[in-house]
Amino acid sequence: MLAASADLLPARLVDAYQRGIFPWYSDGQPVFWWSPDPRMVLHPAEFKVSDSLKETLKRVMRDDIWQIRVDDDFPAVMHACTETPREGQRGTWITSDIVEAYTSLHRAGKAHSIETWYDGERVGGLYGVSFGRMFFGESMFAHRTDASKIALSALVGHLRRHKIEMIDCQQNTSHLASLGGREIALRTFVGHVKKAVEQAPIPWHFDKTVLSEVLTRPGASPAHTAHE
Repeated sequence: MLAASADLLPARLVDAYQRGIFPWYSDGQPVFWWSPDPRMVLHPAEFKVSDSLKETLKRVMRDDIWQIRVDDDFPAVMHACTETPREGQRGTWITSDIVEAYTSLHRAGKAHSIETWYDGERVGGLYGVSFGRMFFGESMFAHRTDASKIALSALVGHLRRHKIEMIDCQQNTSHLASLGGREIALRTFVGHVKKAVEQAPIPWHFDKTVLSEVLTRPGASPAHTAHE
């Protein structure tokens, strides 16, 4: 933890993310600001697709009943993430102030939701923050098996198409590691962020056809040690 503040203003959020810092706190606490060392990241080129997920993605590509939507209802995705139980956690860190602040970033085109839809129903998704050529993942949810992984696969496919090198995952979890996430030194992460956020932003319009990127190009093995 680096600091604490009394408020969560959108301008403060923008400045923090561009420095590799994010808020994480609970209701009734000050706004705590964090930048873990090492930092968990996912390189889109290293995204791992299991055999079972590969079959699921093929089915999503083939069947019209499945859709990927971008920014269909950003606040709804945040609220769905809020209501999703987390192993080892009581309550949620996605407070009403967090929802308000990130929704403000979304209206400014700096935060996005990637949503998995099945038979006209939103069944999974994720949201995060994007500046330039950097995506900072925040949270995901699934109301159907693999629905959040489908959304993440679509995000990875989109970022691969635009040659984005890194997704910030903040903290290490076994789930992220199973998908190809790994830890890198904070100084390496911050150095990448400083360069990436200064570059021109990528477009945020895509559909499930981006899944072809992860189906035809399997993830590469990490080329460096865990704390590069």
